[in-house]
Amino acid sequence: MKSEIIAETQRLWQAEPDKAKGRPAVKARSEGAQAVLEAGSFSWRADLPPALGGTNQAASPTALLLSALAGCAVVFIRDTLAPQLGVPVDGVEATARCESDARGLLGMGGAAPDLQNVEMDIQVTSAAGEADVRRLYQAWQERCPIYLALVKPTSVKTTLQVKRG
Repeated sequence: MKSEIIAETQRLWQAEPDKAKGRPAVKARSEGAQAVLEAGSFSWRADLPPALGGTNQAASPTALLLSALAGCAVVFIRDTLAPQLGVPVDGVEATARCESDARGLLGMGGAAPDLQNVEMDIQVTSAAGEADVRRLYQAWQERCPIYLALVKPTSVKTTLQVKRG
């Protein structure tokens, strides 16, 4: 049962905190008009719409960011928090959205390239009472790394290497 696995994981990480620490990484490389993204044994693609030079054959980076937020809400609430907090959950759905103005990506005046007004609706199906489901939601807000990376200021260090081709 998931709650037993989570409890065992907590015991292990309490005894050996360094085992809980990681440094996730995703590598992206260009392939045709798309980016191929890889993390461990998983791979997926990113693309842009034709108006921005892409082929629209894969999700945009914006969609991937929103999918990380929505996906983390679904799996973290259902698979980690619900068993840990003892709240029965039959299903979780999340829809993340934002506002954007693609003119900003082309450097056009009067338009910012950054995403604005990120919103997410989370729907939890549960036989538990509303107070229990709200505890799940509060725990998610306090612990979801994707949500926290978006709502709390964090540094992003980038470097550039130029290769002659």
